[in-house]
Amino acid sequence: SKGVSLVSLRMPPKKEVVEERLGPWALGKFSSRLKVGIVGLPNVGKSTLYNCLTNCAIPAENFPFCTIEPNETRVNVPDERFDWLVDKYKPKSIVNPYLEVVDIAGLVKGAAQGAGLGNHFLSNIRAVDGIIHAMRAFEDPDIVHVEDKVDPVRDIEIITAELREKDKEFVGKRLAELMKDKAKANSNAAAKKEWEAEVACCEKIIAYLEDGKEVRRGVGEGDADYWTTKEIVYLNEYSLLTAKPVMYLINLSEADFRRKKNKFLKPIHDWVMAHGGGPMIPYSAAFESEYMHMDDEAKAEYCKEGNVTCALPKIIKTAFNAIHLIYFFTAGPDEVKGWVIRKGYKAPQAAGTIHTDFERGFICAEVMSFDDLKQHGTEAEVKAVGRYRQEGKMYVVQDGDVIFFKFNVTNKK
Repeated sequence: SKGVSLVSLRMPPKKEVVEERLGPWALGKFSSRLKVGIVGLPNVGKSTLYNCLTNCAIPAENFPFCTIEPNETRVNVPDERFDWLVDKYKPKSIVNPYLEVVDIAGLVKGAAQGAGLGNHFLSNIRAVDGIIHAMRAFEDPDIVHVEDKVDPVRDIEIITAELREKDKEFVGKRLAELMKDKAKANSNAAAKKEWEAEVACCEKIIAYLEDGKEVRRGVGEGDADYWTTKEIVYLNEYSLLTAKPVMYLINLSEADFRRKKNKFLKPIHDWVMAHGGGPMIPYSAAFESEYMHMDDEAKAEYCKEGNVTCALPKIIKTAFNAIHLIYFFTAGPDEVKGWVIRKGYKAPQAAGTIHTDFERGFICAEVMSFDDLKQHGTEAEVKAVGRYRQEGKMYVVQDGDVIFFKFNVTNKK
């Protein structure tokens, strides 16, 4: 008989497990109740921006079971898809997707050591999920700058240094706690391994911060894969200030906003790009506060005359995306609603934002993309071309999905 080659008897090679590369979305709370906070030094235009956003706010009575703090507001997220659905179904009820915005009082140099109301401000920043850095790039002798001279790059250096200091203090305290528990951690092999991993992570975080870097830069951004999946679990437990996503709003004078030029724009751009990047939006608080009090006709004339557009819709949408939020739609003649969820939610979790019973008794999600609905015109036509589908528990909901959930909940005996 013919011999059998040893090669043919070898086991097939083990399938290499490729771990998904983590992006910035991996940092932060996995929740749909996320907020952004407006942060900056005093007198940079934070309150004016917040007041302009408040003018877009949803009345508090729309949220009867929620306490909304005086320094918080919920603003509609503008979306042409939502407007199209409303126009199509002409529903009895309309509920826009929204973004929660928090006005955080001015930070000052030395806040990490308690200067001003430093610790209070920094705890307010800890409670939000994304940071909007408001930067002053306008000269005005009537509005005193807390550091005497307008220099937005110096301002952002002050703020980021304070946030790094507070993070170093927090992680240092955690490391001290771990060192106290060293004997207990050595009681068994599993506890020792976990203890060693967290100690190494704390030391790594402190070294990174001392190098002048923000934690968020180590995930899919500046240093790409600096933090491991395990370390990201610790980072999310710590809720560090420098792990939060950021965007930069550059407050110009109305004249500079109209002519689209300002001497500070290039230095700000260079600084941001050297510090991990992030969305930058020039705007004018003076322009926006004037604009918000006009009627629609006057607004159109004002924008045409100055060749400018209101920056608030772009600011709101950018902030919404920055904290990794998306939304799906439920749509029909009774109601069109945008449901806000965290990017990465699976179908049952998304169903749970409507009602906990929907998640508990989840059967399936009937899904069509907004683009398919718009292209084909009706649900029946989407079905006719085979683009209407049933998805199960592992389906990751996509931004703009139009969904009908099927569920069945039996009463517990």
